[in-house]
Amino acid sequence: MFESRSAAVAASLGGGALTYAELRQRGASRRQIDEAIAAARLIRVRKGTYLSGGCPQPVLAAARDGGRLDCVSLLALLNVFVLHAGALHVQMDYGSTRIPARSPQLVRHWRATEAAEADLVAPLVEALAQACRCQPPRAAIATLDSAWHLGLVDEQDIAEVFRRLPRRFRVLRALLDRRAESGAESLMRLLLRSHGWTVDVQVSISGVGRVDLVVDGWLIIECDSEEFHSGWEAGRRDRRRDLAAAALGYVTLRPIAEDIMYHPERVISAVRAAVEHRALVAGAHKVAISDRKARLPSR
Repeated sequence: MFESRSAAVAASLGGGALTYAELRQRGASRRQIDEAIAAARLIRVRKGTYLSGGCPQPVLAAARDGGRLDCVSLLALLNVFVLHAGALHVQMDYGSTRIPARSPQLVRHWRATEAAEADLVAPLVEALAQACRCQPPRAAIATLDSAWHLGLVDEQDIAEVFRRLPRRFRVLRALLDRRAESGAESLMRLLLRSHGWTVDVQVSISGVGRVDLVVDGWLIIECDSEEFHSGWEAGRRDRRRDLAAAALGYVTLRPIAEDIMYHPERVISAVRAAVEHRALVAGAHKVAISDRKARLPSR
C-alpha cells in the first residue's frame, strides 16, 4: 500500500530526475534541451541531471545537494503538520559522490532507501519514520495524526512506520488519533491527558456543532489557528457557538496554535485555573445548601 502512495506523492511533486542521455533518448535534441533550460522549463541541477521547471523549491534544493527531499521538509510540503521545518532535510544514499559542502540550514539523513534512483523525494513512510526521530515525542504523534487524518497513510502504513523505528517508539502508537484536525489539536490533547484530565475528541454537541476537545465533560477547548479562524465571519461564527455552548452549561477556552506549540505552560495554567475555579464554586455551593438545610426548623 505505502509503495503506491509514495509513488503518487512523488508524481505530484514533479516526477523524477532525468539524465542528459534519457532526454536524448526521448527525442530531445541538444538545441531543444538548451532552449528548455533557457526558458526555465528544464533545470540543470548538476552535471548530467535535469528536473522539470515546475519542481517545488525544496525538492530542487534537495536534488542540488545530491539527495531527495525527506523527513519534516517533505511532510511540510505535503501540508502534514510538523513542529519545526526550518532546515532542509535530505535523504542521502550511501556512496553518493560529488556532494556539495553542507550548509548550517541542511540536515542530511544517510540511510538505505526503497526509492528509485531517479526519485526526487523519499518514500512517504520513510519520511514519517525519520520525522519521528527528528522531533519530540508529542510532535511526532501530531505529525502521524496529521498524515493519517489527511488520508496520506492508512493503518497498515502506520504499522510500517513503527516497524522501521526502534522499539522505544512503540509506546507512541496507542496515543495516535486520526480524528485530530490539526497539529495544535493533537498537541493540546496530549498535554491535557498528561495532566490527568479526561479528554474527548471531536465531540458533537446539539445546538453547538462539533468541537475540538471536551475536558472532564464541561470544558470545551477549541484550538484556533489563523488558517481557519481569521476574519470577522469566522469570529462571528465562533462567538455564536460559544454562546450556544454557554447556554448548555459549557465553558469555552480558545488557545491559539502558537501558544499551544511554543508556550504550553500558559495554556495549561489557564485550564488549571478554570478547573480549580469550577471546583471552588461547586464546593461553595454545597456549603451554602448544607447551611440552608441546617437552618431549617426540625419537625
